[in-house]
Amino acid sequence: MQLANAVVLVTGGSSGIGKGIAETLVRAGAKVAITGRDKPRLTATATAIGAHAIQADVSKEDDATRTVREVIETFGHLDVLVNNAGVGVLKPLVDMDAAGFDRVLGTNVRGAMLMAREAARHFVTRKSGAIVNIGSTASHRGAPNGTAYYASKFALRGMTECWRQELRKFNVRVMLVNPSEVITNFAAIAGFDQKPHPSKLQPEDIAHAVKSVLEMDDRGFTTELTVFATNPQD
Repeated sequence: MQLANAVVLVTGGSSGIGKGIAETLVRAGAKVAITGRDKPRLTATATAIGAHAIQADVSKEDDATRTVREVIETFGHLDVLVNNAGVGVLKPLVDMDAAGFDRVLGTNVRGAMLMAREAARHFVTRKSGAIVNIGSTASHRGAPNGTAYYASKFALRGMTECWRQELRKFNVRVMLVNPSEVITNFAAIAGFDQKPHPSKLQPEDIAHAVKSVLEMDDRGFTTELTVFATNPQD
């Protein structure tokens, strides 16, 4: 895909990995829309990187439908969906509350499905498009306190496999990018201590991976890409 003038929608683009992806794709010449729930932060980010802001909660069906419709109305079409919006709650099983579990699955699984569904309807009609799901190395293994978050990433990986099988005949590429630990504000919100270190991954590293898989000629695609820090230090 040629990223120059491609229309890309990045969910959860206000900060962290999503912001890094959006900024990198804007620099590559793409027309980028970003979503977020926090309007002031969303607006500030969009202004700073040159993206189109759409305030939305991906877990809400009406918001998902409205978001894709607005992108198409604004830019004429959509080429790429980057399903990045995600939340996390890390608690022992014995302390896991239903509300927290539902919130994580609501955004990371239901939200990804809703956004992919709306984008896919457009892609199938155009016989062209790409979906990049931002997964996690958490989709390959379990860990203490990971009931909600890890379950959501396992589910996203499974949905990615299903969508890929459904959509390939329409020339739609469905890809999964799995970051290991990345230094963002995600840890503080999810409730665990993250120790910054220059050896650990940064959002721009994941953005580089996303840009790379998108730039491959459309006759082929990278189904899944995992990104580890070379030698992370605590």
